[in-house]
Amino acid sequence: MTMSKTAPKTNMVPLAIIGALFFIFGFVTWQNGALVPYLQMVCQLSETEALLVASAFYFAYTAMALPSAMILEKLGYKNGMAIGLLGLVVGFLIYIPAAMSQEFVIFLIAQFVIGSGLTLLQTAANPYVVKVGPVESAAVRIMFMGLLNKGAGFLAPIVFTAVVLGDFAGVSAVSIAAMAEPEKSDTITALSNGLINPYLGMAIAFIVLALLLKLSPLPELSSNDDEVEAVGDTSAAEKRTSIMQFPSLILGAVTIFVYVGAEVIAGDTIGLFASNLGVANATSLTSYTMAFMLIGYGLGIVLIPRFVGQETALKASAVSGLIFSLLVVFGDSTSTTVSSMLWGWMGVPLLPDTIAFIALLGFANALVWPAVWPLALEGLGKFTAKGSALLIMGISGGALLPLVYGVLSETIGGQAAYAMMLPLYIYILFYAIKGHKIKQW
Repeated sequence: MTMSKTAPKTNMVPLAIIGALFFIFGFVTWQNGALVPYLQMVCQLSETEALLVASAFYFAYTAMALPSAMILEKLGYKNGMAIGLLGLVVGFLIYIPAAMSQEFVIFLIAQFVIGSGLTLLQTAANPYVVKVGPVESAAVRIMFMGLLNKGAGFLAPIVFTAVVLGDFAGVSAVSIAAMAEPEKSDTITALSNGLINPYLGMAIAFIVLALLLKLSPLPELSSNDDEVEAVGDTSAAEKRTSIMQFPSLILGAVTIFVYVGAEVIAGDTIGLFASNLGVANATSLTSYTMAFMLIGYGLGIVLIPRFVGQETALKASAVSGLIFSLLVVFGDSTSTTVSSMLWGWMGVPLLPDTIAFIALLGFANALVWPAVWPLALEGLGKFTAKGSALLIMGISGGALLPLVYGVLSETIGGQAAYAMMLPLYIYILFYAIKGHKIKQW
């Protein structure tokens, strides 16, 4: 895949455009962390039903990955991204009748459409990160895009809470449940109506963005050559006939599945759990998880590979995930000692210890994605492209595992349900220690 002959001499403009898209990816994706507790209140949902908000979104990545590839092959990458932005517009507009009717099914349809638009956008945008500059500096560009993505994830719940909830920012599932029926109905209607103008505004803004992207000097990517750059020692790869013959890849795809599930649980259930505890501003709490992910990302940029290898980083992520998960399960929901030590001295609002430990899972998750990919793709040679597609399919963990948390939460309680994170991090640790080294079944 190469840049077209009309590509500009400087890559600053293409990088700026792609960087803006990665910011959009993060903003739209991690807005889900605010939407989960918000729609639980508006539609009066159980925890499992509320987590369908995230599942409908992430299911689109699995369902629409191959159709997205076909669209890009037929219409080109630049046109594909413009269509992806328009897909987001359609999803935003569906939110308006959903808010007016307070029908949860319509919200889920909107989430799937938005997820589909993002799938097309990400499928097209990621190759640009590698191709708009020298190969030897591609890793730096990837990490920079990751910082933009997670930075937007930090801002999204804060902006959502300020713009959509307004004067109702302090409400929670507990406070609404305690209201008399007339007051509850009026509050829910006001909360729901708060979505209409912001989502209409986003729809208009993204129509303009699609037009600007179409008119931008972003060069087209060409996929005329089918050769894929080899990754690692490819001598063994030449003798194999299927990606199923690469155990480290298959086990790596499972690792991505459990990791994305753990990441979404940490980011999208923190507000739900806090709302059920009666914590104010619950819809903004995903920002705490994203803040710790940003800290982890920053450390990764500094430490990897100068001081710490990818394998070591993955081991450290898994172990810290296990520790924080245990602390969530056995933490004190009435104490704020942890947040007092970590950020209370900065004047940032304090949170129960259990909520603080959920946020710290963001730190544990930060380095898993960038560490697994090179380990899983090592030695694939001509199978690298198919291997990458298989790893992308692992994102479906974000659709399924949060639902498991929801069922467990309703069965054994929200705090105890975080025990399901333990086997997820144990598997990631297995892959870091042994799984990625297995070259034959």
